[in-house]
Amino acid sequence: MTELHQPVTPGDLNWHSPASVTARAPGKVNLSLRVGGLDEHGYHPLINVFQAVSVWEEITVTPRTDDSVVLTVQGTGARFVPLGETNLVTRAVRAMQAYTGRDSGVNVHIVKGVPVAGGMAGGSADAAATLVALNALWSLNLSQDELLAVGAPLGADVPFSIFGGTAVGFGRGDELTALEDHGTYHWVFVLRSKGLSTGEVFTRFDQLVPAGVPLDESANAGLYAALRAGDPVALGQNLHNDLQIPAFNMAPDLLGTVAAARDLGALSVLLSGSGPTIAVLVDSAEAAQSMREGLLAVGVHDVLAAQGGSVRGAHVV
Repeated sequence: MTELHQPVTPGDLNWHSPASVTARAPGKVNLSLRVGGLDEHGYHPLINVFQAVSVWEEITVTPRTDDSVVLTVQGTGARFVPLGETNLVTRAVRAMQAYTGRDSGVNVHIVKGVPVAGGMAGGSADAAATLVALNALWSLNLSQDELLAVGAPLGADVPFSIFGGTAVGFGRGDELTALEDHGTYHWVFVLRSKGLSTGEVFTRFDQLVPAGVPLDESANAGLYAALRAGDPVALGQNLHNDLQIPAFNMAPDLLGTVAAARDLGALSVLLSGSGPTIAVLVDSAEAAQSMREGLLAVGVHDVLAAQGGSVRGAHVV
């Protein structure tokens, strides 16, 4: 069963147990998201270039003496996080139980740093960190490949949250290959108080682009070259997201944010994933601070800065 409790601290959860494990997993930005038409199974094939960014979800797991999964949460947007069997964390616990044959219960405390429903894979990061934490708590010694296999059915972004760094995903986005990346990149993320449903964005994509878009990885050649060179200017010139058109159609206010960031000197601006977060690429930490201050000055209230490039995937801390 899954019990719902009010937020408490990890220390409060440990009263019955001598053991706990804490793991972290990063948020992400999509450097390129190319979306094909619906296949016979009702899915869109993707070519999805991910980059992990230094905004973190943190998970602490402690064993229980029964088979319950008890979730608690604090941090950015905690009040919007659903608790119970639908939460990706609970689903990750159930997936690990099924894979290993264990029925051990756990307390899971979530400290959120990635925006909720913002296209930055916060829920997927929670699931990834949960799998890594349980691997340590239960002394399973599962390999990364095994963890990726357990995580893949939970969602296309979960494997990358385990993988980290910069990678390209194929199929549903979960067939990952690491990309050579020699840069450090500075991002400013502009949040929106109201989220966008990923499913609804894809539905609008199908309405606007009914035949889909022919998928061609060679279209990412300039992006890959920019990453190998560690060149943020060239990277900005090669960012791409097929979901921008439907997302901006559904939320035209986002265009004002894009224009404001460009006016303030962004190298590039694009939608993060299915949105509604807007990712702003700049050329330095100082430029990120200046961009953040400039956006706040023009009335954009929810802004955070992060770095990309060589950011670890889910790991125990």
